[in-house]
Amino acid sequence: MPNHAFISIPLDIPEVQVLKTEITANGDFILTVESTVASTICRRCGQTITAGHGHDAPRLLRHLPILGRPVYLRIRPKRFRCPHCDGHPTTTQQLDWYAPNALHTTAYERHLIVQLINSTLTDVVAKEDVTYDALLGLLDRWIATTVAWAAIPPFATIGIDEIALTKGHRNFVAVISARTDAGDLHILAILPDRLKATVMTWLRTIPAAIRSQIATVCTDMWEGYVTAVEQVLPHALIVIDRFHVARHYRDAVDTLRKQEIRRLRQELPTDQHATLTRTLWPVRKRPADLTDDEQARLDVIFGHSPALQQAYTLREELTRIFDTARSKADGLRRIHWWRQRVERSGLRCFDPFLKLLDRWLDRIANYFLNHATSGFVEGLNTKLKVLKRRCYGLQNVSRLFQRLTLDFDGYRRFSPWRQSAI
Repeated sequence: MPNHAFISIPLDIPEVQVLKTEITANGDFILTVESTVASTICRRCGQTITAGHGHDAPRLLRHLPILGRPVYLRIRPKRFRCPHCDGHPTTTQQLDWYAPNALHTTAYERHLIVQLINSTLTDVVAKEDVTYDALLGLLDRWIATTVAWAAIPPFATIGIDEIALTKGHRNFVAVISARTDAGDLHILAILPDRLKATVMTWLRTIPAAIRSQIATVCTDMWEGYVTAVEQVLPHALIVIDRFHVARHYRDAVDTLRKQEIRRLRQELPTDQHATLTRTLWPVRKRPADLTDDEQARLDVIFGHSPALQQAYTLREELTRIFDTARSKADGLRRIHWWRQRVERSGLRCFDPFLKLLDRWLDRIANYFLNHATSGFVEGLNTKLKVLKRRCYGLQNVSRLFQRLTLDFDGYRRFSPWRQSAI
């Protein structure tokens, strides 16, 4: 072996001594270790036994890397004979720092879990030279496929939304999450569909003590979610998320913009068509967010289309109502006033939204009570979309729950630089 400069690095495994250190031709470290614990628990009677009876066959366990080099621990587990049981059976010593039949130490498994956060199984396989199946088994051992209620801090608000597993298809899964008073987000469930019966069944699995503390449920205008909550959580306030509402009345203005652009392209001279381009974002933005160029484009198109300017103004007025209403009564009064203005305007683009108000106004106005929204759920859905793209699609809802839980909570639970919650 060539001469090397050596340093001492603590192994950070309790009650183990290093007997021998080797460096392979590939530069891997192999440390032969031995447990200093002189007892174990009898597998039959459960008593502590100390009568040694040799060793098991050597085991080679992958451990945390040192200076970027792979590290393996070679150990021959001790065996002990029980003087209390008939036949005096032997038991192999079990140690806390690796699991029976494991290929890796517990510390290295934790390292692999951290590597999986915001990454893919394929990437970690390539970076760490482990097998795909080993990582799947690791994921199942460390991340549950259902929520651990005891580990969730108290919360009073939950959100329910859906996302399609495949773009362009209607294979929706329901995503349920909770927001604590401190603003922390926790994944509660990913359900295989958004049917009322499925949501009700899951809601009933919430422990009674936790269920009674849920005061607010934020959701979109999906009948199955609302009726499920009404039947299982009758005491909870149902809030139709303002951002889902905004999507509808903002889409109304966007639809009118498209119609007006088509009309103006037919009516205006060709040399003026350039003034009709790049109007999407100027119309979508709030006035305070417009650049000078966007404001100029907006002025031009409004000059040609007073109806679009009127719709834009009405849209911004409704947004201000959501931003500034002081109470539910104030919000309802101002929405009724806004609706009267729309009806007097003669604009037809808001007709679908007015029908929506007929059905959902009271629950929409619940927003004004405590300004609860599903913004935290939308952020979760964005994370889920990124996860799907990164993993080239995930169809198994249990795997989705595991990966989403790991991405959201993995650093807090497993990072060596943060306090562990395990």
